[in-house]
Amino acid sequence: MQRPSRVVSPPSPRRRSWLWPVVKWGVILGIWGVIALGLVLLWFAWDLPRPDAALDAVRRPSLTLQDRSGRTFASFGDVVGDPLRLSDMPRYLPAAAVAVEDRRFFEHPGIDPIGVARAVWVNLTSGRVVQGGSTITQQVAKNLFLTNARTLRRKVQEVLLTLWLERSFSKREILEIWLNRVYLGSGAWGVDAAARMYFGVSARRVTLWQAAMLAGLPRAPSRFNPRADPAAAAARTREVLAAMVDVGVIKPEEAQAAAAQIGSSAKPPLAAGYFADWAAEQVQGLLAPGADAVVQTTLDGRLQATAETKLAALLEGRGAAAGVGQGAVVVLDAATGAVRAMVGGRDWRSSPFNRAVMARRQPGSAFKPFVWLVALEAGLRPDDTVLDAPIRLGNWSPANFEGRYQGEVTLEEALAESINTVSVRLLRQYGGPRAVVEAARRLGVSESLPLNDSIALGTGEVGLLQLTAAYATFFNGGLRVTPGAIERVATGGREVRPARIPPAPVVDPDIAAMMVRMMTAVVTHGTGRGAAISGRHVAGKTGTTQDYRDAWFVGATGDVVIGVWLGQDDNRPMKGVTGGGLPARLFRDIALEARG
Repeated sequence: MQRPSRVVSPPSPRRRSWLWPVVKWGVILGIWGVIALGLVLLWFAWDLPRPDAALDAVRRPSLTLQDRSGRTFASFGDVVGDPLRLSDMPRYLPAAAVAVEDRRFFEHPGIDPIGVARAVWVNLTSGRVVQGGSTITQQVAKNLFLTNARTLRRKVQEVLLTLWLERSFSKREILEIWLNRVYLGSGAWGVDAAARMYFGVSARRVTLWQAAMLAGLPRAPSRFNPRADPAAAAARTREVLAAMVDVGVIKPEEAQAAAAQIGSSAKPPLAAGYFADWAAEQVQGLLAPGADAVVQTTLDGRLQATAETKLAALLEGRGAAAGVGQGAVVVLDAATGAVRAMVGGRDWRSSPFNRAVMARRQPGSAFKPFVWLVALEAGLRPDDTVLDAPIRLGNWSPANFEGRYQGEVTLEEALAESINTVSVRLLRQYGGPRAVVEAARRLGVSESLPLNDSIALGTGEVGLLQLTAAYATFFNGGLRVTPGAIERVATGGREVRPARIPPAPVVDPDIAAMMVRMMTAVVTHGTGRGAAISGRHVAGKTGTTQDYRDAWFVGATGDVVIGVWLGQDDNRPMKGVTGGGLPARLFRDIALEARG
């Protein structure tokens, strides 16, 4: 009997492990992730600058202005000093930078997570940003290669460049790059340029407090700049000294001694913004294209500081009470026209319009010396007499300031008392308006002036600098001078001196001496008595316009001529301010500091 066949069931499929798909897709996603990461990095890095080329980045040519003594008072463009090694600097200069900017600089790999976390915590607890997390290497990467744009792209590029710097340079080299390239305000790049600008010495020779001040600048160069705000700079310097004590670089007693010396060797900063702008315009034709230039100017730092301080004090004190809103001062050498000081307004930062050079205002009686000059050249002498009495010219009847008349007066007395009727009579009798305007033009007043009788009372508009230079002709024996600001220029490896217009004889020396005699009477017993200085010869002339809108005093002492104007930009009247009042006293305050 046949045995029944056995039915064999097909084998059941083997259950696959779940691990295999995970591995497979993990590998696939990992490959694509690497590709995506590479593409992202490529996108971030495709426009990165070539680092080795950026280390030699092109900068703007610098223009550095110095006063007569060689002290730097202004700069334009990018000013750099000597490239220094760490071994060239006092040990406390790089130590101060590390203490205040990046304490873990020599420990971290370019990015400092601890520093970032600490900065975040300090800023959160303070409620404001008081500390940054960028390392010195990151600052080098940002300052040398990148813009200040606050974007994710720029931040990633900063990290990439930071890592490249750490791989390509030693820590000491990175610190040297930072110290030589960091921006420290006033156009100064690097510690050597800043030390020369702020302290007048190389960074090789800075003291402890000076090193601390330089190290404190990078956080806010404009705010902690010792030129812009000496008090803020000093406070920041003390913070840096405290940081140096915290990290053990210096002892507490060293910090205290350095803090006591802050500012001890620094001269008070010169604003001189108006003069700097004017001088920079004058020097443009002497500069070598693309080259740095150092310009020694005619500026006298002591006189400039005096003019700035005295004008500011007047405008904040007596001037404010009298409604004086603005003022300008010019001090120039009577023999050469070299400008020794120039203040073009209350504050150059808020209003760079130079009222000493660009403003045109009526000079009032300060224009009368040109009328008297024409009369002298026509044959009159200071002791000759002229009638002071009412006069009518058509519908115009010019009156004296005091409203009284003296009859026959000498030419000298009439100028001393600034008698209006005499000025008009002299103009009418000796050549008329055209002769007076031509005389003013001969002495350097190039403005377009009205050809009518009112010019005898100074109704034409002139600039303070031109008027002051014209007065110099009286005080230097009759020579017309051209105001100038430039002594010499070092640029492109050569030294250049400007081609100056030489002083030219335009007034007979005897007549110039007569004018000085009469303007001396203005100060000794006339309208300008407020300008008198005991034991010093002073001569000059006052000027006041209608409704007290402008007040002037222009005069000389020793070898300098000083011009002063006070008024309002919008031409509003002041409160009884005459040329013999505040302007004459301001002249006196400045003249006391002038060398005889």
